[in-house]
Amino acid sequence: MGSKNLYTPMKIVLISSFIHEIQIAQLKLESYGIPSLIIDENLNSIIGTSFVEGYKLKVFETDFEQAKSIIHLNKYEE
Repeated sequence: MGSKNLYTPMKIVLISSFIHEIQIAQLKLESYGIPSLIIDENLNSIIGTSFVEGYKLKVFETDFEQAKSIIHLNKYEE
């Protein structure tokens, strides 16, 4: 594989106490071809609540600005 760095940093694009909001945002990003990762998705089943810090949706840094725009714009279309 050579000396190429295979690590690509990710940034949090959305935080919510409600998993369904994170999942909807993830599906919207996916429809634009932007991969994402839900952090703490299973938190509720482990400790019974997500209200401490909330669920986090991460995207690659290269997609961050576009993802932020998509999530922001689509909030007003619903």
